[in-house]
Amino acid sequence: MGIVVFRIAIIIAIVEVIIMLAMVSIPLDIDHGQVLVTNIEVLAILDAILLVALSSPLIYLWVVKPYVNERDDALAKITLQAHYDPLTQLANRRLINQNLNILIARCVRRDIFGALLLVDLDKFKPINDAHGHDAGDAVLIETAKRLTLAMRDEDVVGRIGGDEFVVLIDQLDENEHLAVEKVHLITKKLRNIINAPLEYNGKTLQVDSSIGISILGKDNVTMDAILKRADIAMYQAKKNPEKYVVYSDSI
Repeated sequence: MGIVVFRIAIIIAIVEVIIMLAMVSIPLDIDHGQVLVTNIEVLAILDAILLVALSSPLIYLWVVKPYVNERDDALAKITLQAHYDPLTQLANRRLINQNLNILIARCVRRDIFGALLLVDLDKFKPINDAHGHDAGDAVLIETAKRLTLAMRDEDVVGRIGGDEFVVLIDQLDENEHLAVEKVHLITKKLRNIINAPLEYNGKTLQVDSSIGISILGKDNVTMDAILKRADIAMYQAKKNPEKYVVYSDSI
């Protein structure tokens, strides 16, 4: 705040000096050496008008705009830290939960099916152990990019910690059977993309993935229930040859 007040004071002082220097040439001493009060009043009003007119743009450019930009940058940084994973820049657990609640309500309201995919990277720990955490981070960042590019803008991709990712898929289909078929195709596509080799510092790194799927339907299921279903399906997927499982009550 001190620097703001200082800058405003400097601007006003400089502008006022310039105005006073410009007014030196205006004659005040008229009518046989008698100063007319009306002339002084006019000059005082003119001084005030010029001071406001000339200093306002400078105050905006040198004080207000930098302050607003700095505030906006700080707010954006706080929002980024609160809602996004610092490594991958994907939605974090908090933002995923917010979007999941929205998606649940939308599926119920529009009478349509969606899905939550819980993606766990297999063979990730050996990469960390053999090549270091930098290599592990490179795998996580690349996985995030691949998932983001593979999904639609209306879908949400996030990282909830470690080597676990979440994909929220909106508006699959109004028919449950067709919705499940579509999510099968999407999941197979994502596994192929995730499992593709990655070149890092002259080394070829490769992970596998297990994906648990929870279908979001027309019943108003809680967020915790959906996450639990996806988690159960994901652990089942690790034992499944296809490496992905759609949750059902029979699991």
